[in-house]
Amino acid sequence: MEPKSVLMILLFFASVIAVVIWVGRMMLLKRARALDYDALFVYLRAVPTTDAQKLDAVDLALKGGVMIILGVLFPPLIFVGLLPLYYGLRKVTTTLMGMGLTDSPIS
Repeated sequence: MEPKSVLMILLFFASVIAVVIWVGRMMLLKRARALDYDALFVYLRAVPTTDAQKLDAVDLALKGGVMIILGVLFPPLIFVGLLPLYYGLRKVTTTLMGMGLTDSPIS
């Protein structure tokens, strides 16, 4: 293959990943606002207290897992799926451990 065609393929994949990241960020921001959080990282770091927030944490973890599984077919999706998988599992784990009983943030 010519170097120009390889560069075009890489630019195509980079643009697809950029769009996926942007759409994912917008979806997370919409979800955070629906659950009455001011900012995206406040939502991602918050420990779920209500059933809706707990269900949302499990949903976030499962979506991250699906993105990683899809990464087997399209390898850059592994990196896109790590963020929701990490924060979703973090929320689920802190809830299961009973750490969500206080209002203090987890560092």
